[in-house]
Amino acid sequence: MIDQPASSGVNPVTRVRSWYTLLILIFGIFAIRLFYLQVIRYDYYKKAALSDQLKQYTVSADRGIITAQFGDSTVPIVLNQKLYTLYVDPTIVKQPDETAAKIQSVIGGSTADITAAIKTTQTHYVILKKKLTPAQSDKILGYKLPGVGTQEQYYRTYPQGTLAAQLLGFVNDDGQGEYGIEQALNPELKGTDGQLKAVTDINGVPLAASANNLSKAPVSGDNVQLTVDVGMQAGVEKILEAAHSQFKSEDVSAVVMDVHTGAIKAMANYPSYNPADYADVSDGSLFENDSVSYPIEPGSITKLFTTATSLQKGAITPTSSFYDPGSWTIDGGTVHDVASDHSQGQQTILSVLDKSLNTGATWMLMQLGGGQIDSTARNTLYDYFTNHFMLGQPTGIQQGNGEEASGYVPKPADNGAAINLTYANVSYGQAYTATALQMVSGLSSIVNGGTYYQPSLISQITSGTGKTTQLKPKVVKQNVISRQVSDQMISLLEQNNTNHIKEGYPYLDFGSHYSVGGKTGTAQIALPTGGYDPNNVNATYMGFVGGDQPQYAIVVYTIKPTVGVGNGGAAVSQPVFADIAHMLVNNFGVTPKSQ
Repeated sequence: MIDQPASSGVNPVTRVRSWYTLLILIFGIFAIRLFYLQVIRYDYYKKAALSDQLKQYTVSADRGIITAQFGDSTVPIVLNQKLYTLYVDPTIVKQPDETAAKIQSVIGGSTADITAAIKTTQTHYVILKKKLTPAQSDKILGYKLPGVGTQEQYYRTYPQGTLAAQLLGFVNDDGQGEYGIEQALNPELKGTDGQLKAVTDINGVPLAASANNLSKAPVSGDNVQLTVDVGMQAGVEKILEAAHSQFKSEDVSAVVMDVHTGAIKAMANYPSYNPADYADVSDGSLFENDSVSYPIEPGSITKLFTTATSLQKGAITPTSSFYDPGSWTIDGGTVHDVASDHSQGQQTILSVLDKSLNTGATWMLMQLGGGQIDSTARNTLYDYFTNHFMLGQPTGIQQGNGEEASGYVPKPADNGAAINLTYANVSYGQAYTATALQMVSGLSSIVNGGTYYQPSLISQITSGTGKTTQLKPKVVKQNVISRQVSDQMISLLEQNNTNHIKEGYPYLDFGSHYSVGGKTGTAQIALPTGGYDPNNVNATYMGFVGGDQPQYAIVVYTIKPTVGVGNGGAAVSQPVFADIAHMLVNNFGVTPKSQ
């Protein structure tokens, strides 16, 4: 009998079923895992995957352009030029040395420095160079270097060159306005940058067709139109440059204002600078607009304010006269005239202006106090200087943050420090300070009938969306003085101009068809240690030009002239005023008298 082999005890069918079950279980685990990864954790892993490919770029907004008047039209004085910023993502660069060599062949500089920048660690963005030309950008992009790209950016360009540089300011490499209009209106001019989130290839190049690209369109900055007339501005700048050369002054400033609106038609200082080359300027003071930032003791042009105040308060009339004692002793100090400390006999209000008598201005101050300088006289002069002519406080002109100076008018309260003598000095232009802009604004209110307009450099603003807003003249104060007193002041200043023509200044003759008037000033310069500089003065002039009524007010500040007869206002700043006034009459539509 033959024996049968022993059974293994495992049924083949069972074995197959076991393997099948195991395979089903394994596939089930994979399916569950895939479901978990692809469905439940989809968003997480999508973000993780995109994090290495998704790059975020800033899309710079177009900065608003700045235009100015040119006769009946407008012309641009600040535009934008499209240049490029070259950047690199060091994490993507494959061959740093070769990449640096190719870049250096286009932009110049040191290959070693470029290589070092490319090898910077722990960053995805390193700027290699700014202000590449379109041709340079195209050449670098043509190399198709992994991790290397360019980004367009707009930079300021100045088609009028150095024109109005100090009132415009400039834009730094970070796109921020500095000084002048550029800083004052930086939020409006800069617009709102956009954003581009783009999926890139392995070389860091955005894939334009990717559905994952997200963008936020930039909003262009506002376009700004100035009140300044380009031709007038250029003419004033040329006159100031010639005056600076002739009188060898530290600097010279002038402001021309439309007396009926407060609009600045020209505002210039010399020396100046080229805003296109601001980075090359070594003297930072050149960036400042001295017409608004540099207050001085303005000297005898102040006598116009003292005279207008005294007329308005009824303390004097245009025909009042007084006996000039030659000097006044006040609080132990002496007030006398620059030319003489001897009596010049009986004097009139006109002769106070014509001869620029400090004793006469002090006498007018006395009349405000009923014949003496007292608290009434001081408070009245202070009130008119600060609350009517707006001295001692910023005007709010559209210039850089903190750039405008407020000047200083001493408080009228008795401070135990010879306050009456201080106010005598104030009455003829010392012991207080004011900018050229403040003086021209105050003068405008005197000759326009008594309305103080806020000085402005802006006539209209057009938003990035195309909406245009006209800036209307802003009245700060009415009834600064009465119409009657305004007319009296105009007449006195016209007569003063006529007297100066007779005294040997023929360039002040504008014929019978135009109304011209003004006042000289020669201001001593205070020393930091006390007292006044015996060797230097500031020369000033303040006046107007028009026809039946004044049209433009003009103020000239010449700082420390070293050439000129006496270096005073009559010898230095008066001819500058005359040159500007003749330019206005000849070229800029000053309306002649109707009769």
